[in-house]
Amino acid sequence: MDKLSNYRLNVPLNALRAFEAAARHLSIKDAALELGVTPSAVSHQLRGLEDALGLTLMRRVGPALELTEAGARLAPDLSEGFSRIIDAVGGLRQDRSTGPLRLSMLPTFAAHWFSPRLTRYPFERTGFDLLISTTQEAVDLSAGVADAAVRHGQGRWDGLQADLLFEESVSLFGTPSLAACDPDEMRASIAGMTLFLSQYRKENYARWNATLPGGPIRPASVMMVDSAGLALRAAMDGAGVALAGVEIAAFDVSAGRLTQIFIHQAQTGGGYYLVYPEALARDRRVRNLSRWMVDAAKESRDRTQI
Repeated sequence: MDKLSNYRLNVPLNALRAFEAAARHLSIKDAALELGVTPSAVSHQLRGLEDALGLTLMRRVGPALELTEAGARLAPDLSEGFSRIIDAVGGLRQDRSTGPLRLSMLPTFAAHWFSPRLTRYPFERTGFDLLISTTQEAVDLSAGVADAAVRHGQGRWDGLQADLLFEESVSLFGTPSLAACDPDEMRASIAGMTLFLSQYRKENYARWNATLPGGPIRPASVMMVDSAGLALRAAMDGAGVALAGVEIAAFDVSAGRLTQIFIHQAQTGGGYYLVYPEALARDRRVRNLSRWMVDAAKESRDRTQI
C-alpha cells in the first residue's frame, strides 16, 4: 500500500487552509480577505488546528504575528501542497474549457448519420475540436466520462440539457433492385428473405408491420442483431432487408446503396438528442457543436421533404 492509503487526515482541511494563508501573510485580517471569511473565523480555525495538534503554531509579539518553530516547519509544506492542488484543478479546468470536446455517441448514429456529414464540419475553426468515441452504453456525463453525448430517447435525462436533433420514424430498407418491384412482387420477394432486426427495435417493427397498408409482411426468417447499423449493413450487402430509422438510413438511400421498400413509416415516440450537463450549457464548444448538429439535422429534413 502507498503512504496515503495508510494515512487518515485527523485535522480539518479548512483549518490547514486558514493556517497556510495566515502564515503566508502573517496577518489574520489578510488571510480572512483571501479566503472570503471573517477574521474571527480564521482565528477559530487556527485555535481548532492547534488544539488538534497539541502545538502552538502562531503567536503575537506586540502587534506583529510570527510563526513558532512548529508553525515554520509546517507552513512551507502546506503552501507547496495547496499550490499543487490549485495547479491540478486549474489544469483540469483549462483542459475542459479549451481542449477537444469529448463526444460519445451510438455506433449506428456515428456511422450512418454523423460520419457522412463530417466533410462539412468546420474542424479548422477555433472551438470546434472533437474527441469522438462510440458505445452502445449511456456514458455517465456527470462523472466526466465525456462532455456531451448523442442519445436516443424522449429527451428527459436528470441533470442534463437535451437539444433535439430529430424525432425518429422507422421503415423497411433493402437493395435498390427492390425499388423496381410492384407491391405484390415486393411482398413475394420479402417472403423469401431474412429480416435483419436490431434487438432494440422489436416494438418498432411490430408497430410498423401492424400498420402497413395491405397487411403485414412475413419474411422467411428474422435475424436479431445488436444494432440497426449492422442490420443496414446486411441489407446493403444484399443479405436481406432491415428495419431502421428513416433519418439514419437517409444518407445511404441518397447515395444509392439502399431504398425504402414501402412508402410507410411508423413513429417510434423517441428521437435523437445532443445531451450535456447543465453546467456546460454556456460552454462555447458545446454551443458550437449543438448549433452545427441542429442545423445539419434541419437541412437533412428539408432535403428529404423537397
